[in-house]
Amino acid sequence: MSDAALPVGTSWRRLHPLSPLVRFARIVVGLIVVAVPTLEAARGGAAGRGRSLTTSLIVWAALLGLSMIGGVVSWLVTRWRIGDGDLQIETGLIRRQSIRIPLARIQAVDIVAPLLGRILGLAEVRVVSAGRGGEHGRLAYLTAAEATAARARLLALAHGLAAETPEPPAQPLAVVDNLRLVLALTLRAGIAVPLLLMIAAAVVLIVAPRAGAIVLSTCLPILFTSAVTIARTFNEEFEFSVSEAGDGLRLDRGLLQRRHETIPFGRIQALRVVQPLLWRPAGWLRLEVDVARQHGAQQSRDDPQRVARTLVPVAPRAEVLALLGRVFAEAGVEQPPGAKPPRRAMLKAPLSYHFLAAWHGARYACARTGRLQAATVVVPLHKVQSVRLKRGPVQRMLGLASVHVDTAGQRWQASMRCRDEGEAEAWLWDISAKARLARRHSSPGSRQRAAPPGVAGPVIA
Repeated sequence: MSDAALPVGTSWRRLHPLSPLVRFARIVVGLIVVAVPTLEAARGGAAGRGRSLTTSLIVWAALLGLSMIGGVVSWLVTRWRIGDGDLQIETGLIRRQSIRIPLARIQAVDIVAPLLGRILGLAEVRVVSAGRGGEHGRLAYLTAAEATAARARLLALAHGLAAETPEPPAQPLAVVDNLRLVLALTLRAGIAVPLLLMIAAAVVLIVAPRAGAIVLSTCLPILFTSAVTIARTFNEEFEFSVSEAGDGLRLDRGLLQRRHETIPFGRIQALRVVQPLLWRPAGWLRLEVDVARQHGAQQSRDDPQRVARTLVPVAPRAEVLALLGRVFAEAGVEQPPGAKPPRRAMLKAPLSYHFLAAWHGARYACARTGRLQAATVVVPLHKVQSVRLKRGPVQRMLGLASVHVDTAGQRWQASMRCRDEGEAEAWLWDISAKARLARRHSSPGSRQRAAPPGVAGPVIA
């Protein structure tokens, strides 16, 4: 579709006429799932209760009809347009709702295409803006071409460019192999353990059938839950790809529901490199991103802050570290000398002592934890909101303290656990000073590329 199909500041536009069919498909499926058992029960007792089957059919048909009528009415009363300074969406019949999203406050524009929408050539446009909490404007649904054109126009106007400016091209960074994804999901501890229990139960079933049957029946629900987890995650992360554009990182993923999401560079607060125990022989890593939370945001399944947590679900170590360095220039996860806590910290954390490490430099603070799942959090200092020092009673007796580096994110913090007390106090002031300096030399919405002038390279305090 040409850009002329989406004029700015002109007449109102409607959503696609097939939007009600896509939007209420889940409701229809839910009604059918509930109605079938009810109708079967009514048919079984029809001989004794007369017209119960006919009554049930009428009730369910009425509910189905009302759902479709409601969808059509919702489509008729919904309109939208891209004005000179905002995106305007009006909807509602009895309670009229008018949404105005200033173009200058748009943070991301995502495209979501559910299975039925993809079959019909439709897609939903989701606009995430600053200051709206967990809410975001939705245009459900437009044709795929119109959705792409609307996204390009909104992004251009949001960045102060001409409305006809095409969407910036994206440079591919990583593509996840689907076979590796399945193997990685199977080897995660929460799934591998039930699978091993199932194999053990099968062996017991051969040796002692009666006892094996009991064990097998106990393991089946656990295995079913694990299989559902694998299927759901595989559906969400199928054909996962990451690319880089001028407006941020773009994620494309999904089997039944295809998602095209954007994470603006300015909203990235921290990255975390994760390696479950069973991934270590293969050298696989997982890269996760923490984005800035919005005031009043409520987590939901469709919240972009939730769905964009994974940056790469599984990839070889070299690919993950290359992507880490692409997002956070010169960042790494190789711990320098002095990163380990003092040996007396073993008395405080005997099981996790060998997996603890922390270090910081002129631009990043890093902390590593985890026994069964090693995790390294990397926080750019210009995103630091606060630095806290905590001493528990056992830590005070051992002369230890922990330093916590907080950001505006909502998932993790860099927790530098069980450091020497004097070292922790020095780090508290050093990180705070470097964070202030880093903020002065960073621009909003940008990522770190070069070290701030006048600041030395990485230093272990």
